Amino acid sequence: MAFMKHVGKHGDRKVCILYRQVPGDDHMCLVIYPETLHAHWQDAVQKVLESEIGQSAEEFSDALHRTYLPDGRPILETLHQERMIKKIRTADVLVTPTGQAKIRLDELNKMLNEMKQGEAAIKRLADSDASRGMVAPEVKRRAEAEYKAMQAAKATPGYVAPPMLKAGETGALSDRDIAANMLSQAQAMEANAKSMIAEAARMKKDAEKMDPTVKRPSTTKAIFGETPVAVEQATPARRTRGPNKVKTAVVDGAQ
Repeated sequence: MAFMKHVGKHGDRKVCILYRQVPGDDHMCLVIYPETLHAHWQDAVQKVLESEIGQSAEEFSDALHRTYLPDGRPILETLHQERMIKKIRTADVLVTPTGQAKIRLDELNKMLNEMKQGEAAIKRLADSDASRGMVAPEVKRRAEAEYKAMQAAKATPGYVAPPMLKAGETGALSDRDIAANMLSQAQAMEANAKSMIAEAARMKKDAEKMDPTVKRPSTTKAIFGETPVAVEQATPARRTRGPNKVKTAVVDGAQ
């Protein structure tokens, strides 16, 4: 006898298993009793059950949801409206994929769930192995430095977040969209720069109040640990007014 999914027995009655487990109520399942259906309904359900769509579906309800009765109504929706779907315990259902093979539905569900978890674990491990060592150390360090700098900027009072680039109504980015975004980013950068300068000035004043002996660095070089160099302003030389001396160029043959 051919292998057939979604079929079983509840006591001595045949059932088609629509949902192996009810979400949030794992020890229960949803079934229908084919012998209680109208003859043309039975034929429609059996046709779906034996089809490739029905046998490839993880849940039989998925296949019934996409097929129709002879009168044009969706099978699953009609079964629900007519109260033909019953909720029973998984432990009370024997799954009978063949004439000889039998297994309780709760045990089958446990096996299938463990297989799914195993596949998910294998996939996570494969993804981890695939990504391991793919990022160069210098790229990682640069990304970490950029992230820390961004976090420090966000902590500055008055920080303005740069706007996100958005496409127009057509879904494509035009030159105007890109230009408008660049302008908005520039304005945000200017605002953040002013905010950081103001914060730096405040910190300098606080430092001087805390210890007056601390002096501000007079040059940019002092900030980086170099000795500041005194720059003397040169006094512009005075211009002496005197008679203009005119030099006459003599060209051969002319005076």
